[in-house]
Amino acid sequence: MAEDSIFLGASRHPDDSYQQAERLLLKYANRHGLVTGATGTGKTVTLQILAEGFSNAGVPVFCADVKGDLSGIAMMGEEKDFLSKRADTIKLDPYAFQEFPVIFWDLFGEKGHPIRTTISEMGPLLLSRLMNLSDAQEGVLNIAFRIADEEGLLLLDMKDLQALLVHVADRADEIGTRYGNVSKQSVGAIQRTLLVLEQQGANFFFGEPALKISDIMRTTPDGRGAINVLAADKLMMNPRLYATFLLWLLSELFEELPEVGDPDRPRLVFFFDEAHLLFDEAPKILVDRVEQVVRLIRSKGVGVYFVTQNPLDVPETVLSQLGNRIQHALRAYTPREQKAVKTAADTFRPNPDFDCFEAITKLGVGEALVSTLESKGVPSMVQRTLIRPPASRLGPITDAERDRLLKASPVFGQYDESVDRESAFEILQKKAADKAKAEAEAQKAEEAGEVDERSRWSLPDFGDGGTSTKTRRKTTTTRRRTSNRQSVTEAAIKSVVRSVGTSLGRALVRGILGSLKKGR
Repeated sequence: MAEDSIFLGASRHPDDSYQQAERLLLKYANRHGLVTGATGTGKTVTLQILAEGFSNAGVPVFCADVKGDLSGIAMMGEEKDFLSKRADTIKLDPYAFQEFPVIFWDLFGEKGHPIRTTISEMGPLLLSRLMNLSDAQEGVLNIAFRIADEEGLLLLDMKDLQALLVHVADRADEIGTRYGNVSKQSVGAIQRTLLVLEQQGANFFFGEPALKISDIMRTTPDGRGAINVLAADKLMMNPRLYATFLLWLLSELFEELPEVGDPDRPRLVFFFDEAHLLFDEAPKILVDRVEQVVRLIRSKGVGVYFVTQNPLDVPETVLSQLGNRIQHALRAYTPREQKAVKTAADTFRPNPDFDCFEAITKLGVGEALVSTLESKGVPSMVQRTLIRPPASRLGPITDAERDRLLKASPVFGQYDESVDRESAFEILQKKAADKAKAEAEAQKAEEAGEVDERSRWSLPDFGDGGTSTKTRRKTTTTRRRTSNRQSVTEAAIKSVVRSVGTSLGRALVRGILGSLKKGR
């Protein structure tokens, strides 16, 4: 392999011989690329030999292993007849087997080192994309992030964001006067979406320790670049999380890496497999963001290669930024497939030896139309190319081999255990507890004050030592009840006395009233 290029394969001449080597110049490898083709046409092997070539050139690689087949790149290749035959056909001499330095990653921490980022680093735009929020809900999320910045609330994991949203809902009236309406319905909708994401495994992704970009840009002591392989077979069950994660990683590279201009080789190459998932139903603002990153990240020494089945999966504004192209076979049975073939054919610099449209539909497995950037960044004439066989193993590795590689990894133990430090959830929880305690103390003090006020009042003294009227009545009644048993003589005497007393009393009253009338 030449030091300034990657050997891709040999081009086919009209006499069906394969003599001319097709190479990808490292100087223009950061001008991005596209690998397309129908299922089973050889895209994974092409991705594998590209990763091998970049690694041997000292360029770190990040790629997703969607089906599990790419993990074999970590192991030495094995002798197979069809591989040796292809090597002889394209005159690859010597065809040497090789194992490559691989770091395995997994968002769920099952088949690789966990990859985490914080809610703050993800930001409201990508989170809105991940949760498929409406414009109103996205507005509420932006307000929540603004409040977190103003009040110094760290947003690290899912529970931090959930606590912040409750905090915002509780202060909706106050916040609404400053930033606009914050409806509890929108907050509730976001909370429900977060619950769904949590059930799909997003809680594994958000937290600390967060991934350091430098850890995916490692090189070995012998000068080879590390190949970072993301286990994505389980992640593909939630394609929105997969696409959002890769877009976040691309954005982090764009924001953190310094400008380097046009280096002699990339600082990192990023393969975005199943690229159509990034653009499916994506809002325009997100597509604009991807276009901006792809256009500007080149000057930071990063090459981005989209891998997908159909060139129509990539928007034209992004497609125009991809200078190096490898097109495997496409089918042309339906009108949409025919349009895809025509689009792919029209993007190549024509070759008078064959018709691109016809060739794309007749390519064999492992064959591709290849056009790379030549001197001064001009696309080369498209060539029908037989892709070289890989030097590493074809197919997946075993669980035992994976475990051994994980324990020998340079980041072993650095990301495997999560860390939960004080952040928005703990701060808001403490504030709520302090508020509840203060309210309880105020209530207690208020009740104590009422008791003191009542103690200032005094009762009147009726000369009976403080005995109440009710008590006196009760005593008199008791006495009466105890004297109810009396003789017949005593009862008769009391009756006479009452009669006399009553008659006398009436006479006295009449006399008094009569004298009063006379006095008038």
